[in-house]
Amino acid sequence: MDQQLLGQLYQIIVLIFLVIIHEVAHGLMAYRLGDNTAKELGRLTLNPIKHLELFGSFLVPLLFIITNSPFILGWAKPVPFNPYNLKNPKRDGALIALAGPLSNFLIAIIFGLIVRLMVVFTPIASSPVLYNIYNLLNVVIFVSVLLAFFNLIPIPPFDGSRIVFAFLSGKAERFWLQMEQYGMLLIVLLLFGGVLSFLYPLVIFVFRLIVGPAVIL
Repeated sequence: MDQQLLGQLYQIIVLIFLVIIHEVAHGLMAYRLGDNTAKELGRLTLNPIKHLELFGSFLVPLLFIITNSPFILGWAKPVPFNPYNLKNPKRDGALIALAGPLSNFLIAIIFGLIVRLMVVFTPIASSPVLYNIYNLLNVVIFVSVLLAFFNLIPIPPFDGSRIVFAFLSGKAERFWLQMEQYGMLLIVLLLFGGVLSFLYPLVIFVFRLIVGPAVIL
């Protein structure tokens, strides 16, 4: 199998794993804040069948491969929550939204620590097996950071928009709610309109901070 295609398939597997954790983090935060919706729907599980959807989990990543994008993105079915079960719906809604990206950053930091330890204590350059493991770990870190920043974009329906919504009131709040009906259109424009190119330098910068200067991909 072509090495580039193999690498892209690995990125999709990593992406699926990370978006599942991302959505479970939303559900766990909602549960902690008093809402049982995700638990009752069986969404507090790492079982892919409960989370994946055809468009966001498979077709969108495939389109990134076809268009030779420098990165691959996608998403799972959003974990629902009932704001009426929350003590402070706007604040708690923002905390639920923030839990997803934070889970991705946490994974990136944990794997980054492993990578740094490998650089110091293992002969990566002289061991093909360790070298491959090192590269695979770096892919997990990169995709984690990318997914976190992607979801923090402050445009409906991304997590970033729910965080911003917690600080809005009056006309601004009503406008934000109206924007949600155009969510899918906004996603398509962002993904394939070249708007996401501004994310790449930021993702690379944070990725380098996490893994350190000795990246030998």
